[in-house]
Order: sequence, then structure tokens, then C-alpha cells
Amino acid sequence: MTRAPRWWLRRSLRFRITAMAGAVTLVFLLALALLAGKGLSPLLVRSVDGELRGALSSASAMVAEGKPIQARSGVTIRVLDTAGAPVDGLPPPGLRHDEVRVLKAGTPVKTDEGAAEGAKWRWLGSVVTAPDGSQRLVVAGAGLVGFASAAAGGSHWLLWVASVGALLAATATWLVVRSALRPVGRMRRAVQGLPHGERLDLPEAHDELRALAAEFNGLLSRQEDVSERLRRFTGDAAHELRSPVASIRVQAEVAVANPDPELAQETLADILAESERLSALLDGLLTLARSDAGEVPPAEPVELVTEARAAIARLPPGSPSARVSGVAGRSWAHAAPAEVELILNNLLRNACRYARAQIVVSVLASKATVRVVVDDDGPGIAPEHRDLVFDRFYRVADDRARTSGGTGLGLAMVSEAVRRRGGHVTVGESPEGGARFVVVWRKATGEPG
Repeated sequence: MTRAPRWWLRRSLRFRITAMAGAVTLVFLLALALLAGKGLSPLLVRSVDGELRGALSSASAMVAEGKPIQARSGVTIRVLDTAGAPVDGLPPPGLRHDEVRVLKAGTPVKTDEGAAEGAKWRWLGSVVTAPDGSQRLVVAGAGLVGFASAAAGGSHWLLWVASVGALLAATATWLVVRSALRPVGRMRRAVQGLPHGERLDLPEAHDELRALAAEFNGLLSRQEDVSERLRRFTGDAAHELRSPVASIRVQAEVAVANPDPELAQETLADILAESERLSALLDGLLTLARSDAGEVPPAEPVELVTEARAAIARLPPGSPSARVSGVAGRSWAHAAPAEVELILNNLLRNACRYARAQIVVSVLASKATVRVVVDDDGPGIAPEHRDLVFDRFYRVADDRARTSGGTGLGLAMVSEAVRRRGGHVTVGESPEGGARFVVVWRKATGEPG
């Protein structure tokens, strides 16, 4: 960025608006003054021509009737023959032959000679027939003394008026902008002293300032909500991390204090289980942190039937029976393969934790969406918990008593991964009596052939 734009951007908004308004007004008025100055000379000439036509019309009528011509103030009337020679007994008017021809045609002529030596004159002529049948050229002339100075002076005055008008416009703009920005200054001072949890008062007028205050209040609400979620998340994460770390420490101390190889082996197995749970917890926290930071992998068409079968194949030995049901062709979702893998892994592991004998995965497609339905025959989820199971670190009351190794983050990661792709996940009751999780994605366009 060059020095001039940096200097300009450092100026206040009031200064920039005033400068722009003043510059635009000055350019407009100067252009108008120049145009008016150029039109001033033709305007003066037209006014002289109008006066000459009136005098010429009256004089031509008198010559045609044979009456003497009456003098007219500021206008010289001459009677000439068709060759330009005077017939009124006065000296020659100083018109050349070519100028006489132009006057006989009724066209005005401006000359450099007239009654006064060196003065510019404007002539207008008309051919009339005298009572004796002779043709006479009646001409009316007027001196253009001071004509150039009047035009130049008028142009200078117009330029001065344009400059003063631009200055007045800039001053008015400064005052108007100052008045318009005064509520913004009050709002800025109110924001500086705004206590936590308070909101800006909305102005009574339904204008841009009210909309700005409303948007700022919304921003404060979202910011406080994010801060509260971060505070809860940090507290919950610290609490969840403390348990496996404390367990590993205690078991390690037992193994060190007790030299019995069998007890040590059993203790190491427990330490391994707790470390795996800790690793899973850290992986979940990292995934959610990346999602909160807006790190979203690029989306592409993902075939859900294949992914569901692969997720079932990844289940550990001894898991309840799982199968894919209700498949008719292929179903493509607008997502990322890693996201789909994470979602299916967590849903199936959650189902394995509670299912008695079987898990059924269904893949259904409609015109605009695709759905994955995971049913199990376990105890299900009570209605009062269904809106909370997707919260981070939330567990159903009896889940903490289990030794399943859950971290409380699996369903939260499922909900977050689906939400950022414009889908949603819900939980209800399975026909088998257990829980039913339904994940809905947008259907992918341009599916691979």
C-alpha cells in the first residue's frame, strides 16, 4: 500500500466523508462554472441581437413607408443601397462587400470597425423596398464595448461562487456527519463501560444504529455462550483427564511397591487399559478442538453402504452381531471419508456397549438426503436424556458405573461432525426396544459412476 492511501485511511471517518463531499461539490460547481462561462458570451450576443431586431424592424417599416427614421438610444440605424453605399447622407459605416452580402441575407455580422475606431460592432440588416421602388438595405448596429471584459468578469465570479459553494457544502457535511456520528460515539462509550452480562440499550428509531446495536448484542451473547462453553469444556476435560491419570499413578505405585510378578502383570494390564482410555479421550478432545477452530476437511461423495460394512468389520471380537439391512443400491453423502468413518465407529461402539445380541445398520436415500439408522436391542435411552447425550462429557446416570471405558465424547463428536456438513443426528426408540440413532446428510451431487 502506498503512502497516500495509508495517510488517507488514518484519517477519521468524519474527515474522509467531508473531504469527499467537498471535492465532489467543488468539481461539480467548477465544471458548471466553466460551462456557464463559455455560455456567457453567446448569451450576451443573443441579447444584443434581440435589441437590434427590434430596432431594425421599426426602422425597416419607416423606410418602406418613406418616413424619417427615429433615433434609438444605444443603436445606430443606417440606410444603404444594395451595394453598401450610404443613402442617408452619413459617412460610410465601414462594412466590406462580403459583409454587406451577409447582411442582405439576414445574417448578423460582427466587425472590428464602427462609429469608434477599433471598437467591435454587431450589425443586423434587412432589405426593404422604398416608396419609389428602389431597394434599400437597412442595417442596425450596436457597439460591443466592454463585451470581453464582462464575459471574463462573469466567468471569474462564477469560479469564486463555485469555490465558496464547495466550502459551504464541506462545512455543512462536517456538521451533519458530526451530528450523525454522535450516537455512535455514545454507543462506543457505552460499550467501554458495559458490565459482563449486560446489553446495549436499543435506540427508539428503527435505523442503522438500532440494527448495529442489535447485532452487537447478538455478538455479545454468542461470545459469552462460547466463553461459557469453553469454561465448562475446560473444567470437564480437566476432570475427565484427572481420573485416568490418577488411576495410572496409583496402579504404577502399587506395581512398584509390590514385587509380585503376577500382581505386577495384572497392574500393567490395568495401566494399559487406562492409558488407552486416556489416549481415546485426548484424541476426542483434539478432534473437537479442531472442529471448534473451523478446520473442516474438503467434502466429496462418500458411499455409505461400503463405509457401514467397513465399520462393522472393524468392531472388536466378541461384539454383538451387527449387519447392514435395507440396502437398495448405493447411497452417496456429501461429507469427508474421515468424518463418516468417525461417525460410524462411534455409533457402532456406543451400540456395542449396550446391545444385548444384535445391531442393525440401515442406509436409506431420498431425493435430497441420505440417512444412516443404527438400531440396537439394549435398554435404550430415556426421553429425558435424549436431548443431552450429544453434549460433551454427558453420560446417562448408570453409564459411569460401567467399566466400558467410555469418554463421554463419542456422541458429541458425531453431532459436531454431522452439524458442520449441514446435517443433523437424532436419537429415539428402536423397534427392538433399544436406542435408534438417525444421521442425516445432504445427498451428494455428481456421484461417481
